[in-house]
Amino acid sequence: MFDKLKKCGEEFKTFAMRGNVIDMAVGIIIGAAFGKIVDSLVNDIIMPPLGWLMGRVDFSKLVLAIPTGKEGDFVNINYGVFINTIISFILVAFAVFLLIKGINKLQADKKADDAAAEQATPTTKECPHCFTTIDIRANKCPNCTADI
Repeated sequence: MFDKLKKCGEEFKTFAMRGNVIDMAVGIIIGAAFGKIVDSLVNDIIMPPLGWLMGRVDFSKLVLAIPTGKEGDFVNINYGVFINTIISFILVAFAVFLLIKGINKLQADKKADDAAAEQATPTTKECPHCFTTIDIRANKCPNCTADI
């Protein structure tokens, strides 16, 4: 039983130490921190002036109170918090869009550089005897059979 447990632990260690898993964990941690920054941006920077412009409204306190039938008892629908969350989502989605757009541009530039380097390396040569185009790796011309 301990051998199976030890083997399972070794397999998990191998899995956890792979580059993709660590990169994903780092991405999740940074994403969570970024989400907190965006929430603060929306709640503390964007929404107060927007609420002031709309007649000194505090969006986080906008509530639709629905009576439950018991005297003085209500169920609250916090649509102001929902509005803040939608704005946070839009900002995060826009930031991710800009990030992906930048990464795609970098990858396109790299592919263009790779293609240019590939085109710069010749893949064919000309036979000095019959002047036909042959593969650069050829030692003998397939047309005139001359040694190259």
